[in-house]
Amino acid sequence: MNEEISFEEKVLKAKELLEKLSNPQITLSDSIKLYKIGIKELEEAQKLLDEAKLIFLVENKN
Repeated sequence: MNEEISFEEKVLKAKELLEKLSNPQITLSDSIKLYKIGIKELEEAQKLLDEAKLIFLVENKN
């Protein structure tokens, strides 16, 4: 079963990744990996936001 993750959860996850990136002990390869995951989370959050905006606009026209 595919669970849909909310916008807030994606932003929270990206924030957690950012906190991990600010750790001075992190290796370069780990920081690159975390950065890519964070960017993906933020892009997915943006898609959810765009979908919500579209739904809002469509419902307001009716």
